[in-house]
Amino acid sequence: MEGGCAKAIVGRVIFGFGFLALAWFAISFVMVSVAARDAQGRAASGDAIVILGAAQYNGEPSPVLERRLDTALDLWQASAAPKIVTTGANQPGDQFTEGFAAFRYLRDAGIAEDEIVVIVDGGDTYESLLATTNQLAEGNRQVVLVTDAYHARRSADIATEVGLQATVVAAGDDNSLGRLVQESVAVSIGRIVTYRRISNWR
Repeated sequence: MEGGCAKAIVGRVIFGFGFLALAWFAISFVMVSVAARDAQGRAASGDAIVILGAAQYNGEPSPVLERRLDTALDLWQASAAPKIVTTGANQPGDQFTEGFAAFRYLRDAGIAEDEIVVIVDGGDTYESLLATTNQLAEGNRQVVLVTDAYHARRSADIATEVGLQATVVAAGDDNSLGRLVQESVAVSIGRIVTYRRISNWR
């Protein structure tokens, strides 16, 4: 009889934890979805426009990175900030970093080199934004983050964690269910254990 009661209690505890985990994921999914929607077509201003890195091919931006760069150029032309920060390291075997490929694209688009800050220390979002914080002077850390729509919530959370005040502007409208679910898992975990602990979740 006592064994049956113990099993029943364990079962209830497992059910309770499962329910809480599912509820927390659902809340995270809503937050990710709302942030993705709100980041599209947003006007923003700050001390710097920060472009989160994406793939580059032999120094040429991938389509994803190019969309982010073009969005940043639109913000620049609207006087959203006095400088642009490019971020992103290189993958094994790459000759160029994402940050440098982005820098070259912006320079060729007519932005003066001394108005672009290149950060190549970050292999993921957390590392890139932490390096950005270290580059920006105290009191000049209000930034406009440019990334994909589905990535808006996690990048904003990470920015807050590393000491930046961020407004996210989406490049494109990629809100596919798969992307939103993946981001919701990362947000669910990161908001509990901190994003630093899952910083390899690019």
